[in-house]
Amino acid sequence: MSTRPLVGVIACRREVEGHPAHMVTDKYLAALREFGLAPVILPVWEDAVAGDLPDHLDGLLLTGSYTNVEPHRYGAERVPENTRDDAHRDAAALAWIPAALDLGLPLLGICRGFQEINVAFGGTLHQAVQTVPGLMDHREPEGPRETQYAPSHDLAIVPAGRLAALHTEPAARVNSLHQQGIAELGPGLVAEAHAPDGLIEAISVRDAAGFALAVQWHPEWRPREHPLYRALFEGFAAACRERHAARAAARQGDRHADA
Repeated sequence: MSTRPLVGVIACRREVEGHPAHMVTDKYLAALREFGLAPVILPVWEDAVAGDLPDHLDGLLLTGSYTNVEPHRYGAERVPENTRDDAHRDAAALAWIPAALDLGLPLLGICRGFQEINVAFGGTLHQAVQTVPGLMDHREPEGPRETQYAPSHDLAIVPAGRLAALHTEPAARVNSLHQQGIAELGPGLVAEAHAPDGLIEAISVRDAAGFALAVQWHPEWRPREHPLYRALFEGFAAACRERHAARAAARQGDRHADA
């Protein structure tokens, strides 16, 4: 049995060479392994239910994606700039987020995952942030990946929050590769950081017993080179290790009880 905590990573459903496929970009898996975690890809289907989420996991990661949550999920009409969907992933994410919280799983959301958590809690999204008066264009610049993932705007971290507990500096600079963003924050969620234009960039689940954070930027990109990105993954990994140890202790207790 692996001594590394097991983290479920939600897949995206795309067509590869004419066939449906369940996919996760390597950078998310590599970041988890870098911090001592064992990732396992979770396939997605439109008929996903809460019970499809394995209860032997030690954490759940909701990744970014080139697709967006379908606007009908939060009661909106589609705008022209919103062109890519993944109904299978929507169904799985919206079923598994409350299931993960009920199980006490450490939960980390990134980009699309951040938006999924907001929608799961009844929040709404801007489908094209760049068209909203007063908000910046948060899309990635053209060029090589080093340019796209380079820090591009300041981040103000809310004092005394869950993110501030991981990263004691009050501000940071983060990358920005998203068209959509939070419009109305879902009830039960707490804003943990903001961009200079006021857009929410990090959230936590208010009543979660353990780690339940999500961010709009991409901390999986070279996380050890950025103190905030590293702090996020270290905090998530520590929470996963704690659950892994607790489950191992419970199994040991069960064996002794049966002896």
